[in-house]
Parts: sequence; structure tokens; C-alpha cells
Amino acid sequence: MEQQDLNKRLLIALALSFLVFVGFSYLTPQEKKVQPAKQQIENKHSTPTISSNKVTPASSISQAKQNINTTNSKLLSITSKTFNMSIDKFGRISQFKLLEKKYENDGKALEILNPKKVKPLEIRFSDAKLNEEAFKTPYIYSGQKVIDVSSGKKTVTLIQKLSSVTLTKKITIESNGAYSIDVSTSLPKAYFITPGYRPMADSSRYLLVRGALVKGNDGVVTIIEDGKAKGDEVIKNAQYATAFDRYVASIFYNFKNGLNVSILKDTDDNPLIFVEGKQNLHLGGYIGPKEYHTLNAINPKLTDNIEFGFFTFLSRPFYKVLLWIENLVGNWGWAIIIFTLLVKFILFPLSYKGMMSMQKLKDLAPKMKDIKEKYKDDPAKMNMKMMEMYKKHGANPMGGCLPMILQIPVFFALYRVLLNADELQGASWISGWIDNLAVADPYYILPILMGASMWFQQRITPNNFTDPLQEKIFKWFPVGMALMFIIMPFPSGLVLYWVVNNTFTIGQQYVINKAYAKHKATAIASHEKGNDS
Repeated sequence: MEQQDLNKRLLIALALSFLVFVGFSYLTPQEKKVQPAKQQIENKHSTPTISSNKVTPASSISQAKQNINTTNSKLLSITSKTFNMSIDKFGRISQFKLLEKKYENDGKALEILNPKKVKPLEIRFSDAKLNEEAFKTPYIYSGQKVIDVSSGKKTVTLIQKLSSVTLTKKITIESNGAYSIDVSTSLPKAYFITPGYRPMADSSRYLLVRGALVKGNDGVVTIIEDGKAKGDEVIKNAQYATAFDRYVASIFYNFKNGLNVSILKDTDDNPLIFVEGKQNLHLGGYIGPKEYHTLNAINPKLTDNIEFGFFTFLSRPFYKVLLWIENLVGNWGWAIIIFTLLVKFILFPLSYKGMMSMQKLKDLAPKMKDIKEKYKDDPAKMNMKMMEMYKKHGANPMGGCLPMILQIPVFFALYRVLLNADELQGASWISGWIDNLAVADPYYILPILMGASMWFQQRITPNNFTDPLQEKIFKWFPVGMALMFIIMPFPSGLVLYWVVNNTFTIGQQYVINKAYAKHKATAIASHEKGNDS
């Protein structure tokens, strides 16, 4: 296969991969599983239990109805400059509002908890009768109804008096959404506590990872995505357990003593995290945005909760470099541009060799065609003659592939960063144009620039198509990509990266084209001088 042909096939493959990776997931809604009403009720009230030697989720042993609708049942509110937390009469976080302007939804503070789902800090007893009683017995609280933690952390104490046991929750809340919870029971009773069903800060249809994340004591991270929970997963002595969405999370952690975690599943096979309780239980907790600096301030280990799916191993270092650059320049748009320039600079030696090889192969195309025609009935001899020609002229038929292959994981890893990083929400690049890098360009300027830059890049890049269909696909590819980015609301930060990457590639191609022309002129002059002598 000719090198130019191989390069174009690689680029077309990249485009098709992108369409499958992103477009299909956006255009195709996730399938919802419907279960009979009876089964839904049973699953809804399933409660973990403790066997003699291990933690296991039980199948629907409790018939106690959960008080899902908490309207008019608020016990108290905790407020800070960035959030408002409501605690209901059953000692659960019934709602959590993000007050920062960048999270506003139709001018209102964003509520990240679904009122119909399992709530953070909910406790379920393994004893079915006791559990039923617990969901009918409100907690007692005698403090202020509204507590402001903006100036410092505050502690609230909630007490639930049941017929056979008294349960006490002490919750200490900080201004950044971090908290600690101490649960004690007057008598040993088997129970479980949950960080709740995953919170949600957006409803986009991108290919995102949502669900539960548990990091074991051995450092192994287990991710159970929505729709894939079996309902019998058990992880002992975990460092932390997280119910997470694209931008937000609800976390339990205990790095000293560990957590015994059981995973139940709801009616859609989405995971529900439950942590085994003790007579005296201490947990660290957090609820809110997955911002790096916030999680790092609570405990650096919690930053691992900012995950990017399959490409996390590459996305995480990219994310940290972007954070570092943004901290220097104070603008996420310019940070993306500088990062792109940095990547192009690192890959330039490979790009230079690859592009020079492509130029040489373009000049050798007529000779390659002659060799193929001459030895078409003898493939072995044809390959031998081709290799001799490559060696004589210093051309590498695979030289142009490596830079293109390396760009594929770089692009997808950065795609995950720019899609998942909460810091990009509300981040401005150029005021009045790109005021939020997490959403699409409102004027479609970036998608058009992307298509135009791709088209211009094609014009100055050597090509040698032998397949008319490939040539047509390649020529219309910029138009198709521009239209796709206009139809689908891709984050402007991602499109900005692509535009800048194309622009720098065009610059590189100009430099290399001139360098090769100079090299070629020198070679011709040297050859003519040799003939004259």
C-alpha cells in the first residue's frame, strides 16, 4: 500500500472512529429497562444484610416504604457561599443546590439530587421490622433551622428514637461541601448507610461514564456504570466509594479503617452504594462538583474521583498540565491554546520526519507506478525493487504514519478532559463570544473555522490517492465535520483545540514544504554539478 494512501486511510479511520465514539452516543438515547410494578417495589426497598462472614446485599427483605417525596419535610438547611444543603426529617440530604452562577439552570440554582431517588445519609437496618419503623420515625433536632457555614464548619446532631435502639447522627459540615459523619447506636444493630443515588448536574447525551466508583485498599479502582450493576458486588476495606456524574459526586471515604461496600441496583440496573455500619461509625464525606482544587484541599487522594473513562491514564496528566497552565495565564481558552502548542512542539520531530517522508514519496510516485506495472506478476520482486528505491532515496514508507497514529489517543484523551472537567463550566475565553468553554460556540464561528482550516490543510498537504471514492470522502470530510459540530453542541473548548491544532499543523506543513523544496533544489544542483564535472 502506498504511504500517501495509508495516511489518508488512517485519517478517514480516525474520522469514522470519532463519529462512532461521539456521534452515535449523542444521537442514540440510552435504552431504559421496564420491570413489572411488583418487581419495582421489591427492588426499591431492597436492603443490604450481614451474613456470618461477609457483607451481602439481600433481595428485598424490607417492605418498609421509603419516604421518597420529602416535600414539606425539611428539618434544617445548611448554607454557604457556594451551596445550600437541605436535611429532611429522616436524617438524609434531601437536596443540594449549587449557588454559583455558572451552574444556574434557567436563572435558578441548580439542584443536583433527584427527589425520587435514594438520598445521601439514608440508613437502612437489616432487620426488616426495625427498618420499617425507622422509615416512619422522624429524627429529633433542637438546633437552628438555618445554619451558615461560610465562616467555618458547624456540627448538627440528629437523634432517632426507635423502640429497640436509639440512633444518633453527628454531621460536621464545611464551607466547600466536605463533611464528616459519626453514627452511633445505643445497641449493636446491623445497618447500612449510603452516599445516595448519583447526583446530576447535566443531562447531556454525550458518551459519558456515570455510576459508582470504588477504590479498594489495594489501589484497584472499580467502576460500575449505570445500567451495568449486578446488585451483588462487594468490596471490603475500600478507601472511598463514590456515586458520580459528569461534573458532580457524592463521596464516602475512610482512609484509615476502610469501608465495607455493597452495591445494590435500582430498577434500571444503576448502582446504589451502601457502606456497612458499626455501633460507632466515622466517615468522611463530600458532595458537590468534582473540582480538582476542592478535592485536593480535602484530601489529595480524592482527586482520583475525577476520572475520564478508558483514557484516564492519559487524560489525567493532560488535565493536570492544563490546570497548571491555566493557573499561570488565568484563562482556560489560552491554556488550551498553549497546551496544543506544547503537544505540537513535542511531536514536531516525528511530524517533521513523517512529512518529509511524504514529500519524498510524492516525488517517487511515478517511479513506484512504473515498478508496480513492470513487476505486477512478481509481487516478491516488486517489493524488493520498491525497498531498493526507498533506500536509495532515503524514503520511509511508514514514516508518515506514526505522527498520525500518535494524534489519535491524544485527541480522544483531550476530548475526555474537555468534556468532563468541571473547571470549564462558565470559563470564558473571549468575553462576548466564548463565555463558557463547556458549551457550544453560540455563533458557530469555531466549527466553521475548523472546517475551513481542515480544507486548507488538505490543499497544502501532499496526496496521492489511487481510489476515487477515498479521494471524494477526504475532500468532503471538512464539510461533514463542520456540519457535525454545528448540529451537535460540542463544547467550544474541544473545537478550539481542533482549530488551533489545525492551524499549527498548517504552519508546520508550510515550514516543511519550504525545507523540502530547498533540499530538493540543493540535490538537483548537486546532481547537475556532478554531471558537468
